[in-house]
Amino acid sequence: MTENYGLPDLGATWDGAGTEFAVYSAEATSVDVLLFDSPRATPKERLPLARAGGFIWRGRAPGVGPGQLYALSVDGPYNPAKGHRFNKNKALLDPYARAVAGPLRWDDSLFGYQLEDPQGGSSFDTRDSSPFVLKGVVVDPSYDWEGDRLPRTPWRDTVIYEAHAKGYTKLKEDVDAAKRGTYSGLSSPGTVAHLKDLGVTAVELLPVHQHVDNRFLVERGLTNYWGYNTLGFFAPDARYARPGVPGGEVEEFKSMVKELHSAGIEVVLDVVYNHTAEGNQFGPTLSFRGLDNRAYYKLQKNHSAAYTDFTGTGNTLNTGHPFVVKMIMDSLRYWALDAHVDGFRFDLAPVLARPDHEIDLFSPLLQAIHQDPVLSKRKLIAEPWDLGRGGDLQGMFPPPWSEWNGRFRDTARGYWRGDHVPLAEVATRLAGSSDLYTRGDRGPTAGVTFVTCHDGFTLRDLLSYNEKHNEANGEENRDGWSNNLSWNCGVEGPTSDPTVVAMRRRQSMNMLGTLLLSQGVPMILGGDEFGRTQGGNNNAYCQDNETSWVDWREGSMDLALTRFAKRAAEIRRSSPIFRREEFFRGAHNGDGRKDIAWLRPDGREMTTDDWHGTRERAVGMLLAEDPPSTRDFLMVLNGSPGDVAFSLPPRGGGWEVILDTSVPVGFPSEPRFVDGDAVVYGRSLQLFRSSQR
Repeated sequence: MTENYGLPDLGATWDGAGTEFAVYSAEATSVDVLLFDSPRATPKERLPLARAGGFIWRGRAPGVGPGQLYALSVDGPYNPAKGHRFNKNKALLDPYARAVAGPLRWDDSLFGYQLEDPQGGSSFDTRDSSPFVLKGVVVDPSYDWEGDRLPRTPWRDTVIYEAHAKGYTKLKEDVDAAKRGTYSGLSSPGTVAHLKDLGVTAVELLPVHQHVDNRFLVERGLTNYWGYNTLGFFAPDARYARPGVPGGEVEEFKSMVKELHSAGIEVVLDVVYNHTAEGNQFGPTLSFRGLDNRAYYKLQKNHSAAYTDFTGTGNTLNTGHPFVVKMIMDSLRYWALDAHVDGFRFDLAPVLARPDHEIDLFSPLLQAIHQDPVLSKRKLIAEPWDLGRGGDLQGMFPPPWSEWNGRFRDTARGYWRGDHVPLAEVATRLAGSSDLYTRGDRGPTAGVTFVTCHDGFTLRDLLSYNEKHNEANGEENRDGWSNNLSWNCGVEGPTSDPTVVAMRRRQSMNMLGTLLLSQGVPMILGGDEFGRTQGGNNNAYCQDNETSWVDWREGSMDLALTRFAKRAAEIRRSSPIFRREEFFRGAHNGDGRKDIAWLRPDGREMTTDDWHGTRERAVGMLLAEDPPSTRDFLMVLNGSPGDVAFSLPPRGGGWEVILDTSVPVGFPSEPRFVDGDAVVYGRSLQLFRSSQR
């Protein structure tokens, strides 16, 4: 049974005999529901809603049930100079629609003003947009969860895997052809088996909320593939579901969650509550703008015709408005309670902390999330930066939040590339970034560590290209990051040169090993574990094709790299010392060993001068944990091109080499023991475990 607490009271609610519609608009003069027989039809019926107090408009439609398509028509003042953009001629998507029928078809009638207007937005357009807009779908909310229970994996044990709901399985041949590229494909047996073998405990999905493909992309024959262009915060995007009855994607999404849960895998959604698909003041009127523009959007002070833009997309949701806070909270609770989602990654999260224009970590929205008995117990991950003033909040989000650790990414890349990254910086990132996360009594799990993510090069491309190759995006290669700290190992692009191939694999293993054996919560970009490429495109947001789809063909996969990633993940999983909830103290345990010590190649502990120098590129991290019977681990990183003789600290049984990125598969094929000095080859990582021989 679905819990009732916190489920939305707005939108379209079917009660078994009819549907009640409820819509918020503070300054509308009338609100009608439009009913449609098909997505491209004009309305067959218009149902007026009545004011019901609290700026809510309500009405009940007897006999209207699941599968019915609907939109809204809202009348009110049209005065852009004062922030009013009502236009009853524009059919609007209900923000609370639980399912959406589409896709949207771009037409000039979607704009509330006449595009030919030289004043840009001050005119009024009277054309009917209803044949072109997205339609809400009335759904049956019932679903048999069959005793589904959330895995509730502790942060310390969490390994996140970032994937796209379509692209991850679109080319996966062991998935039934009808399910490839769908929610069902993500939870298919072959997909789940791969994730489990890799030690993944949570799949973080790029946005699955209903989104819109930007007009300029459609005109180029492209799409907004990543989905960071949301219009429906309550609806799973139907494009990731198998064709069927309208609204069937809701049940398919829930079934995906249930299947992943049965395998012990959590589902985290990447959510975009910072802006919508309507763009700036010259954008279309699709939903929020025509419902209550002044409530939903941050408008510029002293210039209400224009929008404040902290997101780079043209608009910013008004997260200081009580109803916008309510809508976001309703959306989060809906996904948590009705869809059993385990957590959320918030895109450009500082926007949530801008009730007005300045940052306030005690903003109404953040306080509401902290106090909510459901959401405060889900996984909450912030992308801790936006484009506004003071928008870099790395390390500042309070408990129970975790954050993407961008400094770990930059440090790991720079060190293995050979940049002069101070070893003190490297050590701080390996040990959990205490400089960032001690504030507010947080620990290493406050940082989600990563080397690559959807935004930028894949791991293979990071090591294969010095320059981005985004020509297919249609922006003359001007888009995307200019500096990804890439290093092509001597040859630009694909190559069959065995020396270059071996070095790229070694560097890939170095990156993955550093990620999986550092303190924090590791996140792997889907496909990096077997060398997925995007052909050098580091901004593939608009490439819904084989550029972005994960290539599962055996000849395209680096299976040796996959085996290494699985081995490193297994070591992390079986050894609590790599999964600490508290920072190392650098203090002695009961038997005289320090919980962490940093070693020079000569075996001595690092000095102050060693930390601040940049010439020495090899360092050892010696980990010891109570009780004394626990094995010690020594991870040695050599970021220099030359080999280093590293003096191992004495242990009674010596040391066993359990990872070595200088060998083809990243670990010895047979047990290998070392006493005294070990040779750590150039640009390689070795992990030693004290032996119990």
